[in-house]
Amino acid sequence: MLPKFEDAVASPAGEAGPRLGPRLSAWWSHTSNADEAAKRVADEIRSGLQPWEERGRWDAMLYAGARDVAPATLFDKILSKEIPSEVVFEDALCLAFRDINPVAPAHILIIPKHRDGLTGLGAATAEHSAILGHLMVAAAAIAKQEGLSEFRLVTNNGEGAGQSVFHLHLHLIGGRPLEWPPG
Repeated sequence: MLPKFEDAVASPAGEAGPRLGPRLSAWWSHTSNADEAAKRVADEIRSGLQPWEERGRWDAMLYAGARDVAPATLFDKILSKEIPSEVVFEDALCLAFRDINPVAPAHILIIPKHRDGLTGLGAATAEHSAILGHLMVAAAAIAKQEGLSEFRLVTNNGEGAGQSVFHLHLHLIGGRPLEWPPG
């Protein structure tokens, strides 16, 4: 599968470069550009995988090719610390920070650190189950940390639903009585 990654693609944090580890990247670069014997190995790998490419077999494979080609968002800039935020929770998979335009005393946004195609909940597939579950568990922990026994968890999907940043995010809202129906 290495040939699918040799072209520079956007990494989850938005920087350019292949999405391989440093040792694998170095090996593949050597194999692709070094002596004639190494180049033959790379060419054999490419030619053996060409039929897969022609039949579209990569399309159904997890992590094949570029995982997320959507433009970087405001949240990507927050994740890279380009834009400051008031972080209230962070772990290996998600970041939570206070909304700059709160609709309640507690209004926290919870985002996955790696978008992986999740521009909104409508883009979710079975492969996103783990991160979606993790975001829900994180939301419960954050609510407890914030002293919220009653709260609302909202995600908007699409412009017509009020989504303005196309990187899946949950709004944790609380600290005052919330009306129903919302919107």
